[in-house]
Amino acid sequence: MNQPIANLRKVRSVELRTTAAADSADFYENVWGLSTVERGEEGAWLRGTGEEHHVLQLTAADQNGLGRITFAVSTPADVDEAARRLAERDIPIVAGPGPTGEIAAGYGVSFVDLEGRVVQLLADAYAVAAMHRADAVPVGVTHIVLNTVDIDAAVAFYTDVLGMRVSDWSEHQMAFLRCNSDHHSIAFNQAGWTAINHVAYEMPSVDHFMRGIGRLRHHGVLPMWGPGRHGPGDNTFSYFADPGGLVCEYTSGIAQVEEDRWLCRVWRRVPELSDTWGTAGPPSAEVRSHMAGVPDDGAFAHRPDLRELAHR
Repeated sequence: MNQPIANLRKVRSVELRTTAAADSADFYENVWGLSTVERGEEGAWLRGTGEEHHVLQLTAADQNGLGRITFAVSTPADVDEAARRLAERDIPIVAGPGPTGEIAAGYGVSFVDLEGRVVQLLADAYAVAAMHRADAVPVGVTHIVLNTVDIDAAVAFYTDVLGMRVSDWSEHQMAFLRCNSDHHSIAFNQAGWTAINHVAYEMPSVDHFMRGIGRLRHHGVLPMWGPGRHGPGDNTFSYFADPGGLVCEYTSGIAQVEEDRWLCRVWRRVPELSDTWGTAGPPSAEVRSHMAGVPDDGAFAHRPDLRELAHR
């Protein structure tokens, strides 16, 4: 039996391809509450109040999509071992292992999953001092939800290859996967095409969460769905659309998993469990449309040869 390629510590950052890079960079800095690390014509890198060099990379593109998900691993030796295990499994490596030469530096390896998403494992990246801000701004990215055409295959890949654990199911529509004590870092949603569904940003408390929603209202940005509290994960939620139409979420209070005591359950998809507060109502057609995204072949769009390699 193959071992997982690495021990993932957490999500470091997410790269989003966007048709509105400049406007989105303004939004995430001036409205959403992130701080710009660097910005240029091709995009921007933004941090939260945590210690990650950046948590969001925006890259200018002709079509919205997922650029890359970066997970933290402990050491360069872990990266080299992950690359060796990827090669043993014939999983296509698109960069590394080695020094990345990127803005956050570090030592990494990047590969593609079954649907063309690029996943990076990164060690020794630059860290920054945590910011102790009193205003209601995000700590960083806490989870990413991905639309998949085959939820069983996606879950199998991320559990078998990446060693993630399934915390819960929402019937056979969504699966919530963890890599640490947080209930989920990645979730998959069964859909008609592969796409980014949304990115969630952690707020330090429910008070910060609500005050953040208030700040967005002050800027004329209203929630598409929320505020409420989900059943699976027990986290608060409020979903918004950025200028490019990608969905971003404020959340807080994610359930913490004790590995030897947690029991995975299958939640029914009913309004009282999708929002246990009963404040948000069912998701609107608008938020469902935004979360559906557009068909995204990821790395396969530029490297058709990778599709065949990924499915050998």
